Amino acid sequence: MPFIETEDIQKGENVYLNYQDCGEGQPVILIHGWPLSHRMWEHQIQAIVDAGFRCIAYDRRGFGDSDRPWSNYDYNSLALDLRALIEQLDLRHCVLVGFSMGGGEVVRYLSMFGDDRIDKAVLISSIIPIVKQTDDNPDGVPEEKLNEIMEALKTKRVTFLAEFGKMFYNHSEQKDKVSEQQLQYDWAIASSASPRGTIETAKAWANTDFRQELRNVRVPTLIVHGDADQIVPIETSSEKSSKEIRDNKYVVIKDGPHGLFLTHKEELNKALLDFLRH
Repeated sequence: MPFIETEDIQKGENVYLNYQDCGEGQPVILIHGWPLSHRMWEHQIQAIVDAGFRCIAYDRRGFGDSDRPWSNYDYNSLALDLRALIEQLDLRHCVLVGFSMGGGEVVRYLSMFGDDRIDKAVLISSIIPIVKQTDDNPDGVPEEKLNEIMEALKTKRVTFLAEFGKMFYNHSEQKDKVSEQQLQYDWAIASSASPRGTIETAKAWANTDFRQELRNVRVPTLIVHGDADQIVPIETSSEKSSKEIRDNKYVVIKDGPHGLFLTHKEELNKALLDFLRH
């Protein structure tokens, strides 16, 4: 497995990130969601490469086959990891594709580095712009609910992840598209991630406010969201982002759950490839 080398800023130690690099052409970088790994992109990687693009999918620190440092799971650190990947592979004219919490890495990267080496961005089922309920975000997730999630991750992580996986796909409505084996596969990926990294990245997506950073997204952007998402409701996320990001195309997938990369892969891939080609 290939790895790129980044750094644990606090300890000054190297952190190695696993990645998959397929195809040739304009690079498309896939940033996975919480609490999975780059393996979630199976159906997108094949479609992107078949369409004539180079596809790079990597494991966030703490997940998949990447290293598991104890600290630095905030979005600045995650964006620096992405920067290290882009620089060490000498990628240019990239398209950044972030799913769920991965949308935060896309926006934070563009805030820290501008459009250097980046031509386009894609936000899929993204948490952007803000998750937590605040005085000026009354429709967000209440802090007590977020605290319950953190407590469950500390005390019954593997059980919580199994239930989360069902909500991820709206499993009761999508049983014809999501098998028990698929749920077990996802659970195996999620439960084998770093327990510390799982909690610390959950704190990052739960507590980071990206609203002021949306002005830093200056590249053409595709926003895709399912209108049946139970994990990141469309009304509090992409509906708002689509009104703030300047140059965007907004695609709503009817009956799409959070994990629409699987349940609605044909519709998602069509929207993604149409955007990549134009």
